[in-house]
Amino acid sequence: MLLFGIRIASYAQISPGRIDSLMKYALAKFKVAGAAIAVVKDGKVIHQHGYGVGSIETKAPVDVLTNFQIASNTKAFTTAALSILVDEGKLNWEDKVVQYIPEFKLYNEYVTENFNIQDLLTHRSGLPLGAGDLMFIPDSSNFTVKDVLTVFQNFKPGSAFRTRYAYDNLLYIVAGEVIARVSNMSYDSFIQKRIFEPLQMRNSSAGSLLKKGNDYAAPHSNVSGAIRKINLFDIGMISAAGGIYSNVSDMSRWLITQLNQGKYGDDLKSTLFSARNSGEMWTIHTVLPNYVSERYHTHFNGYGLGWLLNDMRGNLVAMHTGGLPGMLSQVTLVTDLNLGIVVLTNTEYGGGDLTFAVTRSIMDTYLGLDDAGWIDFAFERTRGNLNHVDQVTEKVWAKVDSVKNVKVESGNFTGIYEDKWFGKIEVFLKDRQLYMKSFRSPKLNGRMYFYNANTFAVKWAYQDTNCDAFALFSLDESGKAVSLKMKGISPGIDFSFDFHDLDLKRVK
Repeated sequence: MLLFGIRIASYAQISPGRIDSLMKYALAKFKVAGAAIAVVKDGKVIHQHGYGVGSIETKAPVDVLTNFQIASNTKAFTTAALSILVDEGKLNWEDKVVQYIPEFKLYNEYVTENFNIQDLLTHRSGLPLGAGDLMFIPDSSNFTVKDVLTVFQNFKPGSAFRTRYAYDNLLYIVAGEVIARVSNMSYDSFIQKRIFEPLQMRNSSAGSLLKKGNDYAAPHSNVSGAIRKINLFDIGMISAAGGIYSNVSDMSRWLITQLNQGKYGDDLKSTLFSARNSGEMWTIHTVLPNYVSERYHTHFNGYGLGWLLNDMRGNLVAMHTGGLPGMLSQVTLVTDLNLGIVVLTNTEYGGGDLTFAVTRSIMDTYLGLDDAGWIDFAFERTRGNLNHVDQVTEKVWAKVDSVKNVKVESGNFTGIYEDKWFGKIEVFLKDRQLYMKSFRSPKLNGRMYFYNANTFAVKWAYQDTNCDAFALFSLDESGKAVSLKMKGISPGIDFSFDFHDLDLKRVK
């Protein structure tokens, strides 16, 4: 169409039936147990629906009120909470973290003294990717927020301060502690009272404040081919980084509020956070490498405050993904089109690809693009990646099997080893076999299999996700182990299993 002599693109609308078809096809293709979607456009919900089951054991169907762990999509709620406090004059974005948390300590004095609130949120700390995530994954460790506040001094920086993007979860935990200290209420309570209640997100919960009687999806894994239910991840101390449980009905309210730059309610006369701070959250603070895209004509790529930001065919796109074992999600806002999409799933290896492929298919309709077959494309890409991962891990365990008769001087390796930030682990004999266990993360325990020279492959008792590891010992002149390094076996291991950051020294 022409307006004042300027050609304006006319964007198609997507029908609920088409969204249904996409979701059902993707659910079957990726063997996902259950999923839910909401699409909002111009302030209205045009489609929301649940598919599949919340649990393959109970067969309870997913509906629009079924709660999923939204994982790192929580981060946008954390930045919104800080925006509320900035609007109220209780803090400023440039305030130093040590003003509110004097005991906060990083890897050098200069960075500690100059680290501000926005640095907690923008993944530009200088710390390496996922540093310290092993403190909370697997779940059920006994690390606390107090431990997190000073743990960073034990890491070697991976880059100079504020020069490079490296995703970080622990600093969002610190951000949650800032919210707690400034507001004089827990992070979970702040999210409940200051965000969920005003927006009438009645069935959503933050961290420890789970609502009894609500419908919760169970996580699943199909990494071995057959889908199986796994344990629900215990949020513990990571509420501000990934602790929200929500559903597509409630999340649609969140999307509409975001697209209205903090305004909410039928008449949009209520304000959750200011348009100024909406803009702050949607401003690139950490630049990411741009990717060449003839399809979307993308010109920039970066991270704002709890949002990944880029442009697609001239439209600003703010999005984020979320992932915990067996729970994958994606939230996408095409701000210039007043379009929002949320997809929640409960199956690892498949769920993340479903959220990506369905979201792209819907976006393309509104961008006036042809059908790119995103679901089939994502399926083939994932199958190729999994085949590669399987080949690598199968070779490792085949080698383990081929050397199973090699005699190992177990006494050279048994003992207690300690890392400055992760604490102690023990290598010990059980039924004449070597085992390893962590003192502070009890799910990290498992048998050690000889692999080569001074290297063992550790198969953890925890198998909710693929995280088995190599243990590489250094020996003294007498052949006795004096230290231990570790790294993941699978090339597809989640970066949060930062075994490579451990520096374990024998202490006993």
